[in-house]
Amino acid sequence: MKQQYYMPTRVIMGKDCIKSNPEIFLEIGRKILIVTGAKSAKNNGSLDDILSVLSSNGQAWTIFDRVTPNPSIACVKEGAAFAQKEKVDSIIAIGGGSPMDAAKAINLLACQDISDENLFSGKYGTEILPMIFVPTTAGTGSEVTSYSVLTNDRAQTKTSLGSPILFPKYAFLDAKYMKDMPLDITINTAIDALSHSIEGMITKRANPITNSIAAESIRRISSCFEALKSGDLSLEQRFELLYGSTLAGMVIANTGTTAVHSMGYSLTYFHNVDHGRANGLILAAFMSYINKYDSRLITSILSIMGFKTIQEFKDTLDILLGERRALSREEVERYAAIAAKSRNASNSIVIPDMEDLVGILSEALLR
Repeated sequence: MKQQYYMPTRVIMGKDCIKSNPEIFLEIGRKILIVTGAKSAKNNGSLDDILSVLSSNGQAWTIFDRVTPNPSIACVKEGAAFAQKEKVDSIIAIGGGSPMDAAKAINLLACQDISDENLFSGKYGTEILPMIFVPTTAGTGSEVTSYSVLTNDRAQTKTSLGSPILFPKYAFLDAKYMKDMPLDITINTAIDALSHSIEGMITKRANPITNSIAAESIRRISSCFEALKSGDLSLEQRFELLYGSTLAGMVIANTGTTAVHSMGYSLTYFHNVDHGRANGLILAAFMSYINKYDSRLITSILSIMGFKTIQEFKDTLDILLGERRALSREEVERYAAIAAKSRNASNSIVIPDMEDLVGILSEALLR
């Protein structure tokens, strides 16, 4: 099987890295669309840093701050229309996964005439605006992937669109924007990133390079477990989580994810469970399923985190995530059926069938 690794995004990291590299922003354009949510970028200082650099550079900007959590197709269409109206020539996304994923889809729809039927096809032209991403959570890794995950009401789930043209040109990593992030968001995003790296090692597309990156990501994130339990995180630990998240993004940019994501999307769509939390609720049960077929792989993943058994890992997840949402038998079967139709479900080294998916969800969440 052909193996490869591709990562075109240039990553700049460290405290005050935006203010220290104003010349990079001049490379992308003269009128910039800033895509963000309603409040967080204003509150954590990231927007101020961006605007300071753009002002000093003499660059113009306009802001689209109507991105909602788990952005919908309607949301990104609105953003694309705004981008066209403002005649922007580049995009900066600031925030967590929602603004970053939305920015990619906004960019695509602003530059190309794509029907709803073809939105998730991956069959696009080459027209796209250059992008800079500034993550302000440590979870999705969207700053280094070519994917955009949107709420798809027609399919009653979340669906990803992807293309190499959607890789950001630059990503700036500065954990100072996360120093006041609430603990629940910190935990959920950390578990999201951890799930990305673990899932990446379980996929059919894993290779020696992605596995090495995934192992380093898992090591960095798991080194913060005790701090996450106590809720007392230093800036250095925030950087560890941020680096771990970006490394995890580099993994799934090449490997994709698994049925953990497919099943987790239903928890988010139908129950408004945070995406990272949803992954964490299912992850240990999925690892138990894979362990039946490749115990050596699962043992190696656990050993990176300092665990000997899946139960030890699950106990840590339970402490971090708290009470689990219980599902009815009807919900389990419905969500398993939705997951079975997704691309992610067929991407792991062992492909779960409908019965397997029901079993995994039942182990994780059946009341």
